[in-house]
Amino acid sequence: MEQEKAGPNTAVNTATTVKSPVGAKLKAAGLIGMGAVVGVALSLNFSAVAERQSTALNLPIEDVRMLSEVFGRIKTDYVEEVDDKRLFKEAINGMLSGLDPHSAFLDQDAYKDMQTVTTGKFSGLGIEVGMEEGVVKVISPIDDTPAFRAGIKAGDYIIKVDESSLRGLNLVEAVKKMRGEAGTEAVLTVLRRGEGRELVFNVKRAVIESPSVRARTLEAGYGVVRITQFEDATAEKMVRAINDVYAHNGGRLKGLILDLRNDPGGLLQAAVAVSAAFLPKDALVVYTDGRVEDAKLRLVARKESYLRSNREDFLTKLPQGIKEVPLIVLVNNGTASASEIVAGALQDHKRATVMGSQSFGKGSVQTILPLNNNTAIKLTTARYYTPNGRSIQAKGIAPDVKVDDGSQLPSIREADLEHHLTGDDEKKANEALKTKLATMPDLSTDAGKAAAKAKKDEEKAVEYKPVNGADGKPIDFVLQQALNQLKGQPVAANPRAWMLANAPAAAKPRTTTAKADIK
Repeated sequence: MEQEKAGPNTAVNTATTVKSPVGAKLKAAGLIGMGAVVGVALSLNFSAVAERQSTALNLPIEDVRMLSEVFGRIKTDYVEEVDDKRLFKEAINGMLSGLDPHSAFLDQDAYKDMQTVTTGKFSGLGIEVGMEEGVVKVISPIDDTPAFRAGIKAGDYIIKVDESSLRGLNLVEAVKKMRGEAGTEAVLTVLRRGEGRELVFNVKRAVIESPSVRARTLEAGYGVVRITQFEDATAEKMVRAINDVYAHNGGRLKGLILDLRNDPGGLLQAAVAVSAAFLPKDALVVYTDGRVEDAKLRLVARKESYLRSNREDFLTKLPQGIKEVPLIVLVNNGTASASEIVAGALQDHKRATVMGSQSFGKGSVQTILPLNNNTAIKLTTARYYTPNGRSIQAKGIAPDVKVDDGSQLPSIREADLEHHLTGDDEKKANEALKTKLATMPDLSTDAGKAAAKAKKDEEKAVEYKPVNGADGKPIDFVLQQALNQLKGQPVAANPRAWMLANAPAAAKPRTTTAKADIK
């Protein structure tokens, strides 16, 4: 996945000075992220810079000869003259992109972006994108950005930028087409499911300074903290936000909601810090495992795992009751990487109830390996695991309470990406899907058609009119259900269920039982 911004998913930090076994490994490591935000940053789940000495490789001589022969044929027979540098670059691109959706070659510009310190400020359109079957697919527009305001939606396929087709380009190249200076305009040609025509959007690039943390009071005693991405200062901002919510409620809360919906990830340390805010000291947050020692990390709720210097621990400024306050975590299919680590840790330790829909399922670890000429490769080197040993790769975090407002359709997850790493439970899930398909109505029969029509009618969108919170802003459907959960009130799985539960008695469908006459 790639991210449009040169921010949280691109920064590589090599200045860590933590003095601990964990810290020694963190010297080489920093990011967890998901996508390319057209601005642009390459997404990492957990980016690490590893400078290792090259080792001699036993290359298969016959395959090397074949590669040399192909190179020679292209040089002599291709319809146009091709530069040697381009051929070698594309050969490297092919080797990496064929492995999985996240391994990639980083040219000088992309590698420079990777080394930019995370600030949360970038110039671009404001969308998270990935690649599906050679087409750029929108994972999610970022809240209140040019793309969001223009009407770009999750699941859209971007086929052209201005007059340039994105077909045949790898994700890094496609993202470059979408990048640009603030104030310049990009014309995006989009395909959308359910639309029989191409859609065209004129989107003006801007300097996007999206706050990574927002907080509000929904009603007396109940607050919500929304994290949109995990930047370097996200955990500190969260501490301030939580203190503000407590202050607005007289220093006491009955319940708190941590909203991680459409959060694509970011810095690993920030994810650990956010988790540590709610967990007991030294509780395991996440661990990673791969073939090399640098890929083996074990991060816990302790400042050495999330502070990259001898700074004061900002989590000590949290209210005393934060470790016990009833907690809900909201997720959806745009919740990925670092945000999945937080949700998984809080769920495994039974510290929070996770609500919403299945998360994205990005559970792999990428390492940045510098090459010559200021280039590098981003290589998948490990998987990460929740405290209970769950790999969420291509599976995601399953919510404890399912709530879906329908806004995530059509959904895109890690398992939808080409060449994704197979998750531990994916084969079982595929078998379950086959069973489900086998039991679906046969549309060639009248009964099957009737059943399909009934299901379609049942799934028609239901208008939900949100109520306003204490701050005068509307509370969306999923957020309202989280509030209900905290208050011990009924929770509706979707707007239709809510409508039926709140319809007047006379309007509800009634079931009658016929009684036989007794003579």
